[in-house]
Amino acid sequence: MADIAFIGLGNMGGPMATNLVRAGHKVHGFDLVPASCEAAKAAGVMLASTAKDAVKAASIVITMLPAGKHVLSVWGDIVPAAAKGTLFIDCSTIDVESARKAHALAKAAGLPSVDAPVSGGTGGARNATLTFMAGGDAAAFAAAKPVLEAMGKKIVHCGEGGAGQAAKICNNMILGISMIAVGEAFALAEKLGLSHQALFDVASTSSGQCWSLTSYCPVPGPVPASPANNDYKPGFAAALMLKDLRLSQEAAKAAGAATPLGAHAESLYEAFTKEGHGDVDFSGIIRHLRASTRT
Repeated sequence: MADIAFIGLGNMGGPMATNLVRAGHKVHGFDLVPASCEAAKAAGVMLASTAKDAVKAASIVITMLPAGKHVLSVWGDIVPAAAKGTLFIDCSTIDVESARKAHALAKAAGLPSVDAPVSGGTGGARNATLTFMAGGDAAAFAAAKPVLEAMGKKIVHCGEGGAGQAAKICNNMILGISMIAVGEAFALAEKLGLSHQALFDVASTSSGQCWSLTSYCPVPGPVPASPANNDYKPGFAAALMLKDLRLSQEAAKAAGAATPLGAHAESLYEAFTKEGHGDVDFSGIIRHLRASTRT
């Protein structure tokens, strides 16, 4: 079993670190939020007073942080404190350029690194059923895979450094767009007098089938486990979907790719969050779509 430093013990990082403890690893954690630290401590994570202290005895370092600027700041602080051969894994969802800069920091210190953002939300983090999309060289990925398997059920090597982040933002652009499409369809069905269940029964077994419909249906009833049945408590908050859509559009601009639906999805989620719904599950966008329906 490994000595692991886990930096970032929030809604995702906390449960992920807990699953590493359950798998028998020795986990030293750090977070700036006292409540997150206490929850992790109760789950068996050994708390460190600073990120550097967490890293000193680690053979593997995992970060789960809000944005690229945070990853680069933390890695810039802790990479020099790491022992020779320490593997760095970043599970944050950040922009591709920042991910590549983080890899460069590790490489300059002679350390292997992997960018491994996740899909699966807080439920996947708790249940160790996350999907990891990883970027990095083959040797670093091979070293990271057993650790990632303690936190997820599907681990995909997407390519060199930054490829994991590229896969994540493309996937979540699809997700954001498809949830809007499903929400629009149900809003239209309501206007036409069609029941939620009738539309679900048809679309879930027809050409309209997609994950946003069959696993995360945005109306109460057809999928009991969806946030729609719990007043749209996340789940995956609308503010986080907006963050990912912004990342997709930044990447599209940098790459010269046309993503008109991605851009429109970004504008709709931006409007939804500006209305004060950033902490609502992203499937709650149907409320915004209903309010925008033509009369």
